[in-house]
Amino acid sequence: MDRIEMDHELEARYEKYRGILKNLTIMSDIFMRNVFKKRECTEFVLRVIMDRKDLKVLDQVIQKDYKNLQGRSAILDCVVRDGDGRQFDVEIQQDTEGASPKRARYHSGLMDMNTLTAGQDFDELPETHVIFITRDDVLGYGLPIYHIRRMIDEVGAEFQDEAYMIYVNSSRQDNTELGRLMHDLHCKNAEDMHSEVLAKRVYELKETQEGVDFMCREMDEIYNEGAERGRAQGIVEGIAAGEMKKAKETALTLAERGMAVSDIADIVKVSVKLVQEWLSGSMSLAK
Repeated sequence: MDRIEMDHELEARYEKYRGILKNLTIMSDIFMRNVFKKRECTEFVLRVIMDRKDLKVLDQVIQKDYKNLQGRSAILDCVVRDGDGRQFDVEIQQDTEGASPKRARYHSGLMDMNTLTAGQDFDELPETHVIFITRDDVLGYGLPIYHIRRMIDEVGAEFQDEAYMIYVNSSRQDNTELGRLMHDLHCKNAEDMHSEVLAKRVYELKETQEGVDFMCREMDEIYNEGAERGRAQGIVEGIAAGEMKKAKETALTLAERGMAVSDIADIVKVSVKLVQEWLSGSMSLAK
């Protein structure tokens, strides 16, 4: 492929990316990660969920790759430490399967295992909160938010290990501070958002040339990662029948990087149902 053809191919991909970008919301992992790169956005979300106006984010890591002793890894969306020394794992989940209680438990354990250094006492473990913001009401009780903690059944007292889980039901978008935040997480346009902090960041990424170019480069990085693994043939172009295996591998790569199922289907040019079947089969094998 000569230089002119390569330039045309790149521009075709970028045109596709720009179309996808218009429809992304903060509930889309790839967009959320870049919104949360502005610490004040993470801080705002945590202040609302934790109902703590004084919460201050000291540091955070986006897409933190944790491994256990057996080498089983999990990439946590956003790991945060606040001014009180508490740690948070903030997860955006579009699919119910990705927000199971046992996954929350696993994330909690991974944070603990990667906190203490040699010689530290177990009592030095910080208070931790694993937060799942889900598209649907995963726990099914019809509430906007759920706070989970361990209890001693016999006496009805809290087991004070300071490891907590929070599920936030983003389908509840009422006129409360939490409901307005959930509304904002589903907005495609900055002008429709309540929060000035989140709206400013969404505008930067979607409406400014610098932001759009940045997001296109982010999506192209995913494309190139797939190409390096031999999985990205025909991502933007039409996929011939003989390339379906490569399309499936590409879909799995994009899913690992947090892209929504509908966007994956659009890129690899297959149905949403087929992508869901591929991902469901992949999860079954992982178990």
